[in-house]
Amino acid sequence: MWWWNGYGPMPWGFGPLMMLVVMLLCMGMMWFMMRGMHGRRSQGGNALSILQERFARGEISEDEYWKQKHILES
Repeated sequence: MWWWNGYGPMPWGFGPLMMLVVMLLCMGMMWFMMRGMHGRRSQGGNALSILQERFARGEISEDEYWKQKHILES
């Protein structure tokens, strides 16, 4: 079987190999992105606990507490 565009046939296995490479790249990107999101959640929870501690110590007023809590949760 000859190709009429002058490039010739591709070797067997090239298509499946490239598909495997693309799938591995996509999975790696997803893992990297999900790992980054996990870190942000823990930081958000940490910020909320710090806010609760500051309110419990009396460092901030109740109005400030509710404003900052609303900002952190949105």
